[in-house]
Amino acid sequence: MAAPVVVAGLSSVENMPETAAEPTESSAEAQRRPQFGTRFLTDPRQVFQHNAWCVLSVSLPLTLSGHFDRILKANEYWNDFYTIHENRFFKDRHWLFTEFPELAPQQKPPLDAEENLLNGEDVPSTHTETEFPGATASYRILEVGCGVGNTVFPILKTNNDPGLFVYCCDFSSTAVDLVKSNPEYDPSRCHAFVHDMSDTSADYPIPHQSLDVIVLIFVLSALHPQKMQNTINRLARLLKPGGVLLLRDYGRYDMAQLRFKKGRCLSENFYVRGDGTRVYFFTQDELHDLFCNAGLEKVQNMVDRRLQVNRGKQLTMYRVWVQCKYRKVLAPT
Repeated sequence: MAAPVVVAGLSSVENMPETAAEPTESSAEAQRRPQFGTRFLTDPRQVFQHNAWCVLSVSLPLTLSGHFDRILKANEYWNDFYTIHENRFFKDRHWLFTEFPELAPQQKPPLDAEENLLNGEDVPSTHTETEFPGATASYRILEVGCGVGNTVFPILKTNNDPGLFVYCCDFSSTAVDLVKSNPEYDPSRCHAFVHDMSDTSADYPIPHQSLDVIVLIFVLSALHPQKMQNTINRLARLLKPGGVLLLRDYGRYDMAQLRFKKGRCLSENFYVRGDGTRVYFFTQDELHDLFCNAGLEKVQNMVDRRLQVNRGKQLTMYRVWVQCKYRKVLAPT
């Protein structure tokens, strides 16, 4: 991977090492930041005046070659990753509250109890009020693939809603242990647990139709493509009617995809990194189909094409990310 490049005006750049040495912004500053996609390069002579630019398209050739056919022990690779890097690899994602205001303070559940009844959603649960963490919360967020908490802890620090409860899970037990050992981890507001989102036999410790928000940030791409639909189906069942699923992940022809060498391609647009972890590169249509097939409706489905610049080395790099918001359809009245 190339040296980390920080987008001007942003506090983190995905798929690049995030260094903890950089200053941390206040919550108010983070919420005032401009959204992705506001600086366009119109004069090529100015390319090195900023660290990143938005671009309208990326037309670069891609050669898919090789086949990596050994069996991958994904949990071991991710445990090794977090054992090596611990909490030093990524920075907190303060841009979350600009792109996903659903995570910011003063949020309310999409539907209250009366509205649920009007929509025919008085669905009995197999859980009682005290059988799962956060049962008394009024606004529940789940992050899948939480890593060491770089999304969870900014939410807990920024969102002071007394009814908020945050769930977070990761495939790596090492990552979850690091979350729980963080001094900012508060079991009264957060519950971290180990979970394989692709395992259809593994239950979430949360009843169906109990979540207001589900967050997937650069995590769905780590699954085998054949397991993605069932994974999204299971997550959709956890959402309340009107609840939203938020996703940001790697887009087709991202720089990381173009830089893979021969022998790293497992299947079309699906690769294995040098450390054994895997990554898939999406199109907007693929994600749209996954979410719609799970009964969700589109709120947002956009591509963020970005030209990143390393001014010190005079290098330019293209990044492509897909950002989505899909809502669980309300029951007919």
